[in-house]
Amino acid sequence: MDDMQTQSVLRRLRSGGRSKAAATEDILVLGLGRFGMAIADELRKMGHEVLGVDADAQVVQRAARVITHAVQADTTDVDALSQIGAGEFSHAVVAIGDIEASVLTVIRLIDLGLYSIWAKAATADHRRILERVGAHHVVQPEQDMGERLAHLVTGRMIDYLEIDPGFALVETEPPQALLGQSLSSLRLRDEFGITVVCVKSPGESFTYARPDTTLEPGDIILIAGPSTAVAAFSNEE
Repeated sequence: MDDMQTQSVLRRLRSGGRSKAAATEDILVLGLGRFGMAIADELRKMGHEVLGVDADAQVVQRAARVITHAVQADTTDVDALSQIGAGEFSHAVVAIGDIEASVLTVIRLIDLGLYSIWAKAATADHRRILERVGAHHVVQPEQDMGERLAHLVTGRMIDYLEIDPGFALVETEPPQALLGQSLSSLRLRDEFGITVVCVKSPGESFTYARPDTTLEPGDIILIAGPSTAVAAFSNEE
């Protein structure tokens, strides 16, 4: 990638960022495989300015049909990253499958002073290495999705999200035995150790739960609590 092309891309990114709402940010996505492209495309749809980077010219060419800005560069080379202005981005996502290249890329971004680096890990060891070298957030998509799916296979859970080790948000149907009763009378925190956050009636949107909210047939509820507690509640008849 030559200097003129680099500066042209950066000028478009910066001018685009200024013309959008304050919530718009410039985000760097390094590695344009399926995971990286899915993230880059979704960020673009959310209105963010995205620069996608990959070492493979053919991958970059395909990515350019989907995201506005895509360039070829060696992400393990700090000079190459400096040339594309990587240090000026507010966030970076390292979606590189090769462990050595992934770790080196994170180290280079840290050297450039990025304060928000998300990285994809392929294995548990890869995850630990990324965390130790300083990645701010590490995700392991296959492992995370496997754990999530395991919770959904049985019971009435519709969706499961562990937001902290041992604490989860769950979308589920309320047990039949609780229908027709108000949340205040059910005392679910005392009985089950969970809190009903939102309730969705058939054909309507989620609304915040209130003490006088009554659970009705067809309702969907969003509950929060310790992972074991929300799982046990979702299996109640």
